Amino acid sequence: MEEINKRFRPAGHYDIVIIGGGPVGMALALALIDTGISCLLLEARGLTDKSEDPRPLALSYGSHLILQRLNVWNSLVSHTPITTIHISNRGSFGLTILTPEQAGVPTLGFVVNYHDLNVAMHNKLTEHKNNYASGAIVTRLDVNDKEGTVYFDYQGKEEKTTAKLLVLADGGQLAKQIPDITYQTYDYHQWAVVANVKADIKQSGIAYERFTSNGPIALLPHQEDFALVWTVTPETAKEITALNDESFLARLYQHFGDRLGKFIATGKRSAFPLMLKYATPTISHRIALIGNAAQTLHPVAGQGFNLGLRDAYELANEIISTQRACSEIGTSGMLSRFHRKRQIDSYAGRIFTDSLVKLFTNESKIVKQACGFGLSILDCMPPLKRFVSRRMIFGARG
Repeated sequence: MEEINKRFRPAGHYDIVIIGGGPVGMALALALIDTGISCLLLEARGLTDKSEDPRPLALSYGSHLILQRLNVWNSLVSHTPITTIHISNRGSFGLTILTPEQAGVPTLGFVVNYHDLNVAMHNKLTEHKNNYASGAIVTRLDVNDKEGTVYFDYQGKEEKTTAKLLVLADGGQLAKQIPDITYQTYDYHQWAVVANVKADIKQSGIAYERFTSNGPIALLPHQEDFALVWTVTPETAKEITALNDESFLARLYQHFGDRLGKFIATGKRSAFPLMLKYATPTISHRIALIGNAAQTLHPVAGQGFNLGLRDAYELANEIISTQRACSEIGTSGMLSRFHRKRQIDSYAGRIFTDSLVKLFTNESKIVKQACGFGLSILDCMPPLKRFVSRRMIFGARG
């Protein structure tokens, strides 16, 4: 990162300025490499240490294809295939098992470490000597008919640069400076506890999604063992993150059941609050929102990052198509086309995850029975399974 910063000197004007250097922002920058489109990527923080960020990412097979096209996939340290998804409802009948054959794909997806993906994408940008600045804290945005201006603090100096299009790709507060964009939020009053855990039974490519009254618990295949995403109440999150390893593993076994035998080891645990947050609209004059700037979803079914990656990839395609047509980047026409293409996918992903959480945590016996019945029906109908699976993998277009 320091090597990039030594090379970086902000120019006066770019075609695109991307604010937010996480995987979604980097995906957009990588997609624009060798297109003749000038791009500046601004990131407030540097890369965190792997031990500080144990977050797993469940990548759909569609996201795997995008990362292949960005020449990132082969640089990943490790990626564990998801060959089966086992969905059940604790305390109720009904389950569904999804397989790649039913969806018509080689594998349903992969589990990677968030930090590993960050490093692989960062290294690819370094290799291509892209304009990338870490430690660049954006303070203000201005737009006029012809361009947008970004003001940012960098290495103790206030800098500014202009671009035809400003892209917000992080979950920060900058979008609140844009008058015609508002955020809708819903607090689930849940926290996610994440950790890497070992069980008596080694992983065999099966991802378990188990719904409980407090929220879903997911155990994802990760190398030889499992990545845990455990949804609990805020009070329970504080309680179980404070437990010693032995007590934590016993609590996990009690909650998940004995399908994998006893849990025998755990890595570092971290926890974060869960909410639904989305922007309306996701475009403004000379501005586009993607990834967490556009929407933050509940982690159930692993849709959030995959949706953000599709945002970045489709915006890149729209920018490239606009340039090839000798049209101007960042105009209202270009942004409207991008918005129309992403609207259905974004809406469907939001409704899908929100409905799953609210239905399966409902305490009504009738609703619980209906959810179990729905899982059983889904398991018995291959065409419906294919429909659901392909939309989880590729988005609304399936």
